[in-house]
Amino acid sequence: MRIFIFKSDLNPDLHAFGGDIDGSKLPNQFEPWERVGVVELNQAPPYKLPRDVIERAIGNEGFQLFRLSKTQ
Repeated sequence: MRIFIFKSDLNPDLHAFGGDIDGSKLPNQFEPWERVGVVELNQAPPYKLPRDVIERAIGNEGFQLFRLSKTQ
């Protein structure tokens, strides 16, 4: 599964992983979403986040939200 990375323009600290290029299942209350990257099949997700947890969340909810810490 390719995992797409998005950033909320409304809340710049809020990011999300989604399963489709358009982020069609991302939560509306944080729109607009900007696509900022992609994790290919053979790549590890950024920030040492576990791929299996991200993929499970995308399968169950359609997305996985995360915030960057202030030290990132």
